[in-house]
Amino acid sequence: MSPRVAIVETESGIEKSLSMALDLIQNIDDLNTVDRPVVVKVGVFNHKGPRATYPTVDVVGAIVSSFDKAPKIYLAESDNYKGKGLERLQIWKELFTGRVVPYNLSDDKDTKDVMIADEKMGFSHILFKPNTFVSTHALRRYKKGTILKNLFGLVPDKKKARFHKKLDPVLLDTYEAIGGIDLSVIDATRTFSGPAAKKSVETNLLIVGRDAVAVEAVGAFLVGLDPEKMSIIQEAVKRGLGEGDLRKIEVRGTSIDDAKERFTQL
Repeated sequence: MSPRVAIVETESGIEKSLSMALDLIQNIDDLNTVDRPVVVKVGVFNHKGPRATYPTVDVVGAIVSSFDKAPKIYLAESDNYKGKGLERLQIWKELFTGRVVPYNLSDDKDTKDVMIADEKMGFSHILFKPNTFVSTHALRRYKKGTILKNLFGLVPDKKKARFHKKLDPVLLDTYEAIGGIDLSVIDATRTFSGPAAKKSVETNLLIVGRDAVAVEAVGAFLVGLDPEKMSIIQEAVKRGLGEGDLRKIEVRGTSIDDAKERFTQL
């Protein structure tokens, strides 16, 4: 069966739009249960300044609302050279409750050893199944992607620069180590020209799916990249982690051609 990716417009409201997207991909009933805590890995490298890129409070709030049965929802990040994970997570502080909590992956002492790019490291215990893992980030034009690149933040080390020369194996080893991404939500309400966010365009879309590689491929195409020339997508396909061929992905909601018209000014 072809993976389904929903592209939905957000003009009618973020929560309603995400709900519509989840219906289009045949819902998340198996993920939203009283037995499965949810980890939402929010993508935020730098939260300060005009070039900061991260999913909006409304988008993350809509994800939280979608998992209304989950006993606990962790909004997760790790430390980097820009600062502590908990500091950057304050972007979403209005969402924090007794059930929705910020979680610094770098502070967790309860870890599981995994091999990432031939290096052993301890990953936070909350990252592993049966917990549900959600990846969400703002859409940007970047050859290493949006949803898969977001996995870099699971590495607990503050100094991650040593991994940049072997980023593909780091990201995909991480994907495999945690048992995969259960739900991917690209926040394309505003889309950025690249990691440095020198330019952005209001595009008012969400891109949602259960196959993270397929979601990555659709997002990449919309920002003008060729998924067939992106090493991260092609290596993920070789590993059997998802579908990167747009011809084999069922796009629902707004057509991919109509959606692409919103990105002409990027």
